[in-house]
Amino acid sequence: MAPLPARSASRGPRPAASAGKWMWHHIADFGCARPSRMRPQNAQPYARRTPRFFARKPRNSVTQPPCTSPYNAAVAYFSDSAAAQSGAPESVNTPLLFHPAADAVYGFPGAHRLACVDSAWQRIEVWNTPQLGCLFTLDGRPMTSAGDEFIYHECMTHPAALTHPAPRAALVLGGGDGGAARQLLGHRGIERIVVAELDPDVVRLTGDYLPQVRGSAFDDPRVQLVIGDAAAFVARAQERFDLVVFDLTPPDSPAAGLYTPDFYARLKRVMTDDALISLHLGSPWHHASRVGALLDGLRASFAVVRPLAAYVPLYGSLWLMAIASDRLDPVAIDAATLRARLDERGIGGLRLYDADLHAALFATALSIRNKPGRFVDP
Repeated sequence: MAPLPARSASRGPRPAASAGKWMWHHIADFGCARPSRMRPQNAQPYARRTPRFFARKPRNSVTQPPCTSPYNAAVAYFSDSAAAQSGAPESVNTPLLFHPAADAVYGFPGAHRLACVDSAWQRIEVWNTPQLGCLFTLDGRPMTSAGDEFIYHECMTHPAALTHPAPRAALVLGGGDGGAARQLLGHRGIERIVVAELDPDVVRLTGDYLPQVRGSAFDDPRVQLVIGDAAAFVARAQERFDLVVFDLTPPDSPAAGLYTPDFYARLKRVMTDDALISLHLGSPWHHASRVGALLDGLRASFAVVRPLAAYVPLYGSLWLMAIASDRLDPVAIDAATLRARLDERGIGGLRLYDADLHAALFATALSIRNKPGRFVDP
């Protein structure tokens, strides 16, 4: 690889070291950061806006071997890895492998692991890769990388937000890395965002190693970070939201109960009449049956359901998402209206999404329509 360029001046100076603060060592140009010293035990940076309640039982911590040191050299997605089981030392020549299906594998050569935490809910690992910079996984599933997070987060937020004529309040289910909140804050009319994240260790580790994903979102007074079960938050909420973003792990995870018609019905109690939801579905190649089941559940619950697709390198595939609503249709909005709303809201600096791309995101290719069949039909 070519030498990594110097830190861009546009990213601002590194924070100075002081009591209770972090000083960052940037490992890759994508902003993978390693904390230079441990945070004081009494530091609670999110306590001001973080009510804590847990309605779901923690996972059984003995289902996986404990994180070990030296760092394991590889991790597998939906499959065991011989290298990981061996406890091989950190190596720049070791691929980070993911198995999205029994007959598929992809990975990132030259990865090494920076952190591993067995939280009360899941195993969280942070990896540094030459291809995508810093990334993190939950129970071996790839979640977010510094190199391509903009693809997923822009598609999960802006098409729905711009379809709504004047969104004021948004709810992010999951989203502990802060990427969805950062994108939504770009809309000037947004007055309130609630991020309901189950695992405080996700918030901590992504802030430690991928700080550029959230930027200053969790410091914005419009954002409330709620640590706890998202379903419990919805059950207790006394406000209504114009946008709901499902920034969650897939349905074969502790978040399974949030991808059901029963939960959608409960969610509608806290949604405005013109509200939209967005969620990710999976790969049309590796998760066709899952995509079909999710779309069936959405169509049983909402009047309008529109799949959209973008290639996400971290996920190794074209990735399907969906927007659903009872009143608004993201396909019905024209490019001129989208441009006007982008200008009115002062949204700039996007790296993937714009008014011209909007319609293309919802136009599934013939090969995709043939593979999952009815699953992606409009």
